[in-house]
Formats: sequence, structure tokens, C-alpha cells
Amino acid sequence: MSATPQKNRATRRVLAAVAGLTTAGALVAAMPAGAQDRGSGHGHPSRTVDVQLLSFNDLHGNLEPPAGSAGTVSETQADGTVKSVPAGGVEYLATSLRTARQGNPYSVTAAGGDMVGASPLLSGLFHDEPTIEALNGLDLDVTAVGNHEFDEGATELARLQNGGCHPVEGCYEKGKKFKGADFPYLAANVTEEKTGKPVLKPYTVWKKNGVKIGFIGVTLEGTPNIVTANGVKGLKFHDEIETVNKYAKELDRKGVKSIVALIHEGGAPASTSYNYDCDSPGAGDGISGPIVDIAKGITPKVDALVTGHTHQAYVCTVPDPSGKPRMVTSASSFGKVYTDTTLTYDRRTKDIVRTSVKSANHVVSRDQAKAADMTALIARWNALAAPIAGRPQGFISADINGRGSTAPEKPLGNLIADAQLEGLAPADKGGAVVAFMNPGGIRSDLVYAASGGEGDGVVTYGEAFTVQPFTNMMNVVDLTGAQLVTALQQQVSGSNAASPKILQVSKGLTYTLDLTKSGAERVVADTIRLNGEAIDPAKTYRVAMNEFLAGGGDGFAALGQGTNKLVGASDLDLFNAYLAAHSTADAPLAPPATDRITIVR
Repeated sequence: MSATPQKNRATRRVLAAVAGLTTAGALVAAMPAGAQDRGSGHGHPSRTVDVQLLSFNDLHGNLEPPAGSAGTVSETQADGTVKSVPAGGVEYLATSLRTARQGNPYSVTAAGGDMVGASPLLSGLFHDEPTIEALNGLDLDVTAVGNHEFDEGATELARLQNGGCHPVEGCYEKGKKFKGADFPYLAANVTEEKTGKPVLKPYTVWKKNGVKIGFIGVTLEGTPNIVTANGVKGLKFHDEIETVNKYAKELDRKGVKSIVALIHEGGAPASTSYNYDCDSPGAGDGISGPIVDIAKGITPKVDALVTGHTHQAYVCTVPDPSGKPRMVTSASSFGKVYTDTTLTYDRRTKDIVRTSVKSANHVVSRDQAKAADMTALIARWNALAAPIAGRPQGFISADINGRGSTAPEKPLGNLIADAQLEGLAPADKGGAVVAFMNPGGIRSDLVYAASGGEGDGVVTYGEAFTVQPFTNMMNVVDLTGAQLVTALQQQVSGSNAASPKILQVSKGLTYTLDLTKSGAERVVADTIRLNGEAIDPAKTYRVAMNEFLAGGGDGFAALGQGTNKLVGASDLDLFNAYLAAHSTADAPLAPPATDRITIVR
């Protein structure tokens, strides 16, 4: 999911190739007593073995159950109605995975990227060390990198893999050194510009009792477009299909015939319900988006695709280049869903029997027992975060939806844009007349119900941080009226044509978005008004936005053309200042009206 990346906090050096890998045997749960291979009636291994592949994606450091609508999944009932089910939290994810593994002697757990980054305060405050520690405890075997793994740059990613305390902030717990991930991060399509070598291992091979499965991990080729320039400095991102095919051939030459691709890119199912059948009426008919073309281009040597990035839940079969169906899965986000896939391994051919592959998504429900070790982990880090996390910032009268809103214009988006405009409108702060906020940078909702002991309606620092976790510096720049109009058109054209990214706009800017049209024409140019006046193409306007948008991120090249830049406070500081200035316990802030963008459908 496209989002504003976190500000880098230290000088970066190009990531050296990660050497060494924990042996696969140590990563796999021990075989239950008496367990046998499938079909073994005489104590001898049968020809085929069922390997359980458990997978999830886009955890984003959500150790505690996500609040509000961000912490629910949609479930279609037998009568066709859709029910919202509370889900997620690593205490429950751990229990779900451990329960699923029971009775499955051959079980491997893999992830599709964005395990860290854009994280709530509990993890983000500590540079995501708590999440890596939790993933170690979940017995994750392997993950691909996602775009958010590069938020703080390649050197910080190397530290998460290899361990060691933060170069600026040091060790967070006295006498404890951060150990790093005991599972490999795979980045097959990310190379150093200078050497051309992968920055991390391109693949790994999971082995048990002669069964071998290769995992290749890639992130989306477009990562540099959705991460700050510092985060990807010195790195080159390559085509997903070409990279996976290259390493599948290499694995095949080494005798590894069973291969799973972990791809941090995804699709959009026709329904948001996790149990939607996206193979209806035919194979893959119910899914669209970038992953479809990627799946169709990846060599038949690859037996299954675990995907992510779009935060959707789906289990589909998309035909490979030879026309045979192949499983493509994704498990929503924030640890709310996991996928259980059965890969039938043929010992003679060393390959997966593709016609036998079965897969299903399962809700990580909150009505099961919590994993005690994860509860203890959360409590330990919460104690360190509490002095900062619990500070009240303001008051709200009801939920103000951001991440949980599916509308182009979101109440929380309006609130954030207004906060940015107010903070940067004074002449000595930049003189901004309008502010833009990218929708992907809004990571949560503001929820009325208390998250701790602060009381309902109180917005804490931790809750505000969860909404805007990147600590992006704000910029105010000069843009012409023509550039402003072009920027608005880029929401629905160019790289955003297939999946529009609707900017959240500050009060005073209004226009019509006609979704019956196509491309740039969806933005009805002659309806754009700023404080009631038409935009003058030749006039110069002072525009506020975060540093990600000011760099042309998310396909907004026009916003990257700004001049006379003034760097202001961080987005989070402006957000908190606005909450403090506009709300009290007696007069809480109400959700803003969403009347700035008129939608025609």
C-alpha cells in the first residue's frame, strides 16, 4: 500500500550482502510423535508429502490488535450479508499459527513483506525491534522485503537482519543487545548500484527429511516511487518477473524443483471479504491489478505465489505462461488473516504436484487464547513506551476515520490537511494557502474508545503517532496554478490511472471528481476553486505537503517541481498542535465534513 515513508534518522551506507543463514532444520517445528508422510501405511516414506505453507503479509509492526475499522475483516455470510469481524494482534496470530501447525510435521511459515515500517508507536518508537523480536517468536522462516523495509534505508534494514543496537539511539534495554532477525529477509530484485550485487539473499532453501522448497523474495519494482529518496539511495530495483524467473532457473539447476515466490506486490479482488471466491466464475476472474500480469509472466517452475502490498485478502488461481492454474494468495494486513496452503511434494520428481495444491484464508480471531509469550513481549515494550505514548494530545467526540474509510475524501484526511495548512500558513512558517496529504500516509483511524486508561475521546500521543508514524518533515513550495491542476489530474492518470490516489485537501479547495470519465479528465478542471476563486494557471501558489509528496512521490511529478522550498515542522508535530488548539475535554473535536470533493459516479 502506497504510503509516506519514515524520515531517515542516521547517515546511511550501502548495505553489504548478508552472509550466513540459520539452518532450516532449526526453524521448523519438530515432528509430532508418530507422524508419518501422507499415504505411508507400512512405516516407509510415501512418494508424496504434504507440506503446510502458512503465510501472512503487511504486518506493519501491529503487535497490539489494530483499533477501530482498521482492526476488522469483512466476512460474507451464507445468506450473502457481510459481517465485520474483529481480528489481529500478534498474541492471537501466534496462537492461530501454532494451532494450525499441530499435526503437520512438514510446516513452513513465510511472509510477503512490509513486516515493519509505518508501525504504531509501540514498535515504531524503537525502530521496529519489538516486531522483529515478535516474528522470531512466531517462528517465521522467511520473508520478502517490502517497500517499507526501506523506509529508514538499506543500512537500517541490514541492522534488522543482523542485529546490533541503533547507531544513534543505542540499546533500548539495559544489558540487552538487539539480536536481529533469525529468519532471512529476501531481496532478489534489489541490487547495489555500484556492484550490481543483491543487497540481501535473493533466495533460501527450506529443507526437512529430504524435502526441499526454494523461496525467492522480491519487492515491487516501483519501490523508489513510494519511498523517500534517502531510503533507496544507492539501490536499484529490478523487474519482478525477470528476477523471479532468473533465480527459479538457478534453483532448478541446483536440483530444487519446488519453488515459492514471495512477492511484495498485489491485486484487488472484486470483493473485500476475506472468504470471497475469486475463482468465480472462472480461474482468477475475480481479481485485477499488477499481480495478475506478474503471475502470468512468472515461469511455470514456480509452484505458488505469496503476495502482499495491497492489504487485500484473496486466494486465487491465475494461469501461468503455460496456461496451467497456479495459486496466488494474500492475507489482508496487520496480522488479521493468515493463509494455509497445502503443497503436495513428490519425492521422485522433487516437485510440487500443482493439481493438488489447496489454499484458504483464515481470520486471526480475538476469541481464542492469547499467546503468553507475546503478551509478555508487548507488556515489556509498553512499559518502555508508556511515558511518551500516554500523553494526551486532544479530544474527539466520535471516531474520525482515515485508514478505515473507503471514500476518496476521508474525514481524517481533511483533519490532517487542515492541521498542515494552519501550521504553515503564517508568513514566517511558509505562507501556505493550501495543503495536500497523500492517502497512503494515513495509517489508522482516530478512535473514540480508549486504547488504555486515558478515557474515551482522549487522543494520546501513541494514537496520533499510529495515524502519522513517519515523522516526515513538512515542506512549503511555490507551484503555478497550472502545476496545481496537473497534480490533481495525476491522482487519476499516469501511474495512478488504474488505482487512483486521491489527495486529501485542506479547507478552501474544492473540485468535482467525475469517475464516469477516464484518465486526467476525471478531474473536472473548470470546477477547481481555492477559496471560491478559479485557479489561475499563471499565478504562483504556496503549497504545503510532506517531504515525500514534495519529492514527487506516489506518481505526483508536478508536486516535485516546486521551488523556493521552506522546511517546516514534522507532520506529527503539526497534527498534535492542531488537536491541542482545537479541542478540550468540554469541547471535543467532531469529525470534519467531507464536502470538498464532489464525486460523480
